[in-house]
Amino acid sequence: MKTFFDARQHDHAPAMELHNGAYVPYAEHRGRMENVLATLSQVEAPRDHGIEPIRRVHKDNYLAFLQSAHERWVAAGRNGDAHGYAWPVVGRRPLNLNRIDADLGQFSFDASSPISAGTWTSAYWGAQSALAATEAVLGGERAAFALCRPPGHHCGADYLGGYCFLNNVAISTEAAIAAGKRRIAILDVDYHHGNGTQDIFYDRGDVLFVSVHADPATDYPFFWGHADERGEGAGEGTTLNLPLPRGSGLEAYRAALDTGLAAIRDFGADMLCVSFGADTFAGDPISQFALQTADYTPIARSIADLDLPTVIVMEGGYAVDALGANVAAFLAGFD
Repeated sequence: MKTFFDARQHDHAPAMELHNGAYVPYAEHRGRMENVLATLSQVEAPRDHGIEPIRRVHKDNYLAFLQSAHERWVAAGRNGDAHGYAWPVVGRRPLNLNRIDADLGQFSFDASSPISAGTWTSAYWGAQSALAATEAVLGGERAAFALCRPPGHHCGADYLGGYCFLNNVAISTEAAIAAGKRRIAILDVDYHHGNGTQDIFYDRGDVLFVSVHADPATDYPFFWGHADERGEGAGEGTTLNLPLPRGSGLEAYRAALDTGLAAIRDFGADMLCVSFGADTFAGDPISQFALQTADYTPIARSIADLDLPTVIVMEGGYAVDALGANVAAFLAGFD
């Protein structure tokens, strides 16, 4: 399987994040990708597709913010990474205050996603990896893998969060539609719900979003991912959330996944984009499912049995020592 990654995706390097009330070392660090890369035999660097495919998903003011945020933070006399600390609640009037502190709140929804000097560069090239995998599949490959870092499924059209800055799977989806695909299915199999992806396509009838994830009644991102969220307007019925309780193992996971795969078949998709997170692994330090490394191959095989051109985009997975093996097991299901 063709795999795409650019070394500049290592440049994103925040030092600390706020987690459970304390500042702790940033979990989404470059060691994750180094462990995965060690298990892959062939990896290609993506070509630069430019910013236009990214602009199909993300608003211009948000992209301008991402590109300038750290520089503005330093110019304001701050050291280290840019952290938000004040957020507007729903119903507050939109204001353009032109102050980095306000913009960090305006364009984010949590405190776990600091912006470092290299964040924009890494996010940009992560998106280019997703675009390269999409291009490969559109060119005839049965499946291709984008080893994206930072991940993307938590960020929306104009907000960041959950370690995510550009929504790679949404960028892939829009690129496929621009190339002529009519109906795309997105399958999110990360432990955490892909709230940003859901938001981007919530009112779209040509994109089906299916997510198997931890119940947001107990787990991040809490405010999205409940089973009664089904889409709206033209997108009514094209969102399917399949939340599972903490501790779920292979049997429960496969049952939910089978429901999601049936929905994808019924939708009549002509292409599939998969948000794959290995934080469903039993040893993941911030997640609570019970999947084992050997489980990822049959899970992936059931997805491959849809027999759709498939772009696989890397999302979470924080048991770093096991991450490469877990990714390799998943990709093996597409052989």
